Amino acid sequence: MSDAQTSLGHPRALGTAAQTTKSRFSPTQLWRWTAGPAWLLAALVTWKWPDADDFPATNEFAALLLAVGLVLIAVAATGRLKDRAPWTVVLGLGFGAWELIQAKLLLLPRPFFGTPQDLLDVFLTDWKRLGDSLFHSLLLLTGGYLPGSILGIIIGLALGRSHHVRYWVRPVMRVIGPLPPVALLPLAFVVIPSTRWAGEALMALAAGFPVAVLTWSGVSAVDPAYYDVARTMGAKNRFLVLRVALPAATPQIFVGLFMGLGASFAMLVVAEMLGVKSGLGFYMQWAQGWAAYPNMYAALFVMSLMCTTLMTVLFKVRDHLLKWQKDGLKW
Repeated sequence: MSDAQTSLGHPRALGTAAQTTKSRFSPTQLWRWTAGPAWLLAALVTWKWPDADDFPATNEFAALLLAVGLVLIAVAATGRLKDRAPWTVVLGLGFGAWELIQAKLLLLPRPFFGTPQDLLDVFLTDWKRLGDSLFHSLLLLTGGYLPGSILGIIIGLALGRSHHVRYWVRPVMRVIGPLPPVALLPLAFVVIPSTRWAGEALMALAAGFPVAVLTWSGVSAVDPAYYDVARTMGAKNRFLVLRVALPAATPQIFVGLFMGLGASFAMLVVAEMLGVKSGLGFYMQWAQGWAAYPNMYAALFVMSLMCTTLMTVLFKVRDHLLKWQKDGLKW
């Protein structure tokens, strides 16, 4: 080894040391170790800074922030807080800023803008009514979305495989399908005796149309050579539909299911606000009528959690059934 190498160190050793220093002070490490203190800072502001008014559950909210901050510090020490670290920092600072702006300084008009402890108080005191509203919303959504999706898949398969079905059903779909289901709500309440059944029927329409169109598109795009090979091996029409057309159209079907679920969510809220006297939409309307805006925001949060959970479940089902599909959209 030369004198220059002896004085400066071996190049490989220098590279290893540089990599170690770089990893030690990487942005990921900084985000990871900042997450917990951000929540602790929000807890300190909530606990020590006096409230500008008599707000409920201030101590409980400060304890919640403190607990989250300590958990994040413990998780950061294990090295598991990586990709979500920036979001946890932003959320902690966001809660602290919200607390400072509204609970401590009252910079936003009340009662339209509540405080974080107001929202926490709703979950602590009115969780039974929120849970009951969530249960009824899920029942109503299930009663409309599932039958509409199944019927949409059946109609889409029939449209893709039968010329006679296309001749009779396509004009009806072109007239009724593009109509917003909300526009049919008054007529549905008159024709259908139960407001609940009317809401479910309109949600079925909202889900069924995109599912039917995209299933039809997927079946029509199947290579005719697949059918020819199956017929050569003695396949019947039922086999062609269930084992050739349906699997080949599955990616398109899931696109329709995602679109139908979003349309059903929108129809669910409208139906509950205007006719069905239960569910999260009805709870939000009740809260708005009594100017209980923290209750309305709590219902919005629960609704968002419900929608994203159902969408996540649908994505998990898609990923399981379409394991062969690479680089698919992730939720």
